[in-house]
Amino acid sequence: MKGLSFNKPLPPPLTSFIIHPNSMEENELESYRTDPIPDPAVPKKGRSRVVRFIIDVAETLILSVLLFIGINAISARIRVDGHSMEPTLQSGEFVIVNKLAYKFGVPDSGDVIVFHYPRDPDQEYIKRIVGLPGDKVKINNGTVYVNEQPIDEPYIAAQPNYQSEWDVPSNSLFVLGDNRNNSSDSRDWGPVPMEYVIGKALVVYWPPEKWGLIHQPSSARAAP
Repeated sequence: MKGLSFNKPLPPPLTSFIIHPNSMEENELESYRTDPIPDPAVPKKGRSRVVRFIIDVAETLILSVLLFIGINAISARIRVDGHSMEPTLQSGEFVIVNKLAYKFGVPDSGDVIVFHYPRDPDQEYIKRIVGLPGDKVKINNGTVYVNEQPIDEPYIAAQPNYQSEWDVPSNSLFVLGDNRNNSSDSRDWGPVPMEYVIGKALVVYWPPEKWGLIHQPSSARAAP
């Protein structure tokens, strides 16, 4: 019987088959240590800031558009072009117009109004109301009479050097420029239909040194 031989080589130790961490490349270990698995439920901060910025800009634009529409619905800004309203208004001045003045009220003699020119509605004129619907307007010897009563006009440049008389139709206004002798107005092309009236001129806002309310007495008619 053959005996056991202790001179045979032993199998290699098990530890030689285990990969030791020290045998991995250093950059691979760093990758395992520092790169977390992204969580899709958590938004990135950079993307969140961009979205917030876009929302803020959109809100500002929408608010600006709404304000613009609202302001234009109740008012208008017009530029005086010409000398027919001197000395009250000078050519080149900018005026704020109340477009709701006659939606909730009625026109009065002495009001300064902006309206579509009856012969060319694409043009806008600015004049002063002298006669209301149903009035009889007469100019004689440099004085304006409404229903045979003279009216006080401290705002005109000079007394009118013409004379005539007119009957104001219903739903219409008779208007004249304050620069009576250098104005194209109702004495030339007739009364203004109420539906052509844009609004009541209130304030001169430009240039700054001319800023102020437009002089328009509540009633321009003198006492009998």
